[in-house]
Amino acid sequence: MPDLLLVGRVARAHGNRGEVIVNLETDFPEDRFKVGQTLIVGGAEGRSPRRIDGVRFHQGRPIVALEGIATMDDAEGLAGAELWVDASTLAPLPDGTYYRHDLVGCEVRDEAAGVIGRVTAVDGPIERSHLIVQGRRGEVLIPLAAEICVRVDPAARVIVVRAPEGLLDANERSGAAGDRVE
Repeated sequence: MPDLLLVGRVARAHGNRGEVIVNLETDFPEDRFKVGQTLIVGGAEGRSPRRIDGVRFHQGRPIVALEGIATMDDAEGLAGAELWVDASTLAPLPDGTYYRHDLVGCEVRDEAAGVIGRVTAVDGPIERSHLIVQGRRGEVLIPLAAEICVRVDPAARVIVVRAPEGLLDANERSGAAGDRVE
C-alpha cells in the first residue's frame, strides 16, 4: 500500500444526498478536497478509494460528496472515517514550508542545550504551528517559527532551535501524576 497521509475525518452526514462534513487534518484543504481528487476512506471495515464528486466549504470545513455515497444512511455510515491521500500526489512546497509528516521523527537540538528530543507531531494551523517534541522529561511544545527554528532539515532529520530563555521549561508537559496537563 502506498504511503498515506491523513487529511481529514468525517464528522457527520450533511443533508439527505449523501454528503459529509469533514474535520480537517491538513493546512491545504483547497488542494486536498477538489472534485476529481481520490481519497482513501478508512473505517473499522477497512479502506477504499473514493473520488470526490462534489465539494463546497462552509465555515472553513469542506462538505464533500463522495463517489458511491448517495443517501443520508450511506453518509452516516462514514461518521468517524479517516480520509487519506497518497503521499506521491503531493506537490512540492515553497522554501521554508514543510509537510507535517516530513518533520515527525526529526531530532530537535537547541543551539545551547543540545538534544531536546524527537518530533512526535506538528499541531496547529500553518500560521501558528508548533512542534510536539518528546524529550527526556516529557513533551515540549516549540513554536515552528523562523526566529526559533533556525535550521529545519527534514532530509537530515534534524531541527535546530534557538530557544528564548525559559521557553523550553514554560512549554514542557510531563503528564506525570499530580502534574497539570492542559
